[in-house]
Amino acid sequence: MADFRLRVTYAETGRLVMLSHLEIARALERAVRRAGLPYAVSQGFSPHMKQSFGSALPVGVGGLEEIFDVSLTDYVSPEEALARLQAVSAPDLMPHAACYITKDEVAASAAYPRSTYEVLVEARLGEESCDDVLSAARALTLPAEIVVVRKKKERVLVPAEFMVGALEIEPAEPGEEGQSRARLRFTLESKATGSLRPDVLLEHMLDGTGLRAASILRTKQSEISKA
Repeated sequence: MADFRLRVTYAETGRLVMLSHLEIARALERAVRRAGLPYAVSQGFSPHMKQSFGSALPVGVGGLEEIFDVSLTDYVSPEEALARLQAVSAPDLMPHAACYITKDEVAASAAYPRSTYEVLVEARLGEESCDDVLSAARALTLPAEIVVVRKKKERVLVPAEFMVGALEIEPAEPGEEGQSRARLRFTLESKATGSLRPDVLLEHMLDGTGLRAASILRTKQSEISKA
């Protein structure tokens, strides 16, 4: 049976950032079905659509360049496949690119170990000037260690081991209610031994600063440079 691997790039924004990764995966599967694409089905006692999803976003974190792969039994041009998917997708979960990849290419789940995030921070309580918020943001530092609990087991993570490049901080446009904001930009790299979630990092970075994360957005995913 022919196996055409279609890679779809989509944006997860708006209210749908509050969905879990499993809920997003189900929504994307339904979109493929509604689009009438000739998807391949796995063998065995529990047949299911042959798909692979990119690294999961934490609940509340959006993404502009999210990906998933779906295997098709027949060739459909990428342009037609994209148009079909766009016609049946919600605005906040909208595909914007599609292409075929070879069997030699890494699956979506491991294709891009580096994630770049943009975060809008604002005062947690009351009103502060842009200079105050910006100054507080510029004073932020990476915690030396973060203790996380997963499956009842504690693990100590060192943020510096996951951070790629420097933490960038710049002024941002005011919020809808006129509150001052600053923009943070940083890149985290997933390791074979684990990863550091952006929301967990920000929780520890902003603790005691009077700032809160108004939004967290993954703007780009990338491979590790071989240079």
